[in-house]
Amino acid sequence: MKLMRREPSRGIERWEPFRDMESLQRRMNHLFEQMMPWEDGSIALMPSVEMDETTDEIHLKLEVPGLEAKDLDIQVSENSVAIAGERKEESKTEEKGMVRSEFHYGKFERVIPLSTSVQNDKVKADYKNGILTLTLPKSEEGKHKVVKVEVS
Repeated sequence: MKLMRREPSRGIERWEPFRDMESLQRRMNHLFEQMMPWEDGSIALMPSVEMDETTDEIHLKLEVPGLEAKDLDIQVSENSVAIAGERKEESKTEEKGMVRSEFHYGKFERVIPLSTSVQNDKVKADYKNGILTLTLPKSEEGKHKVVKVEVS
C-alpha cells in the first residue's frame, strides 16, 4: 500500500513515514549524545568540540556559552584533555508588583582523548564569546612518530 500526501507547492508525492521516523530518530540520538546524566539524576548539556591537528599542534575549540573563564576547570594530561564547568545564572526583575525570577544551573564534564602525546605544560588557553580555544603543542615523539607497516 502506497501512502500519498499532498503538499501545496509540489502537488502529490509519495510519503514514506519510516524515512521520516528514521530522520527524527537520528536527530534525537544526536541530541541525547550531547547530553550526559549526572549522579543526582539531572542532565547536563555536553559542549560541542572541534579538533584540528597540524604537524606541531592540536587545536581544540569548545562551545561553552554562559560561563566565565573562572568557571572552567581544564586539566591536560599527555594523552587527553578533561574540561569541566558549572553554570550558575540567576536573574530577578520586579515590575508592576510582579516578581519574575529565572535561573539556569548546569554542570558538565568532558574528556577528549588525543591522537598523539602533547606537552601538557605548554598548553595555551583562550576564552572569548563562549568559545574556549586550546592550543596543545605536540611532544617531540608525537611529531615524528612513524609506524612501519608490513605488507603481506
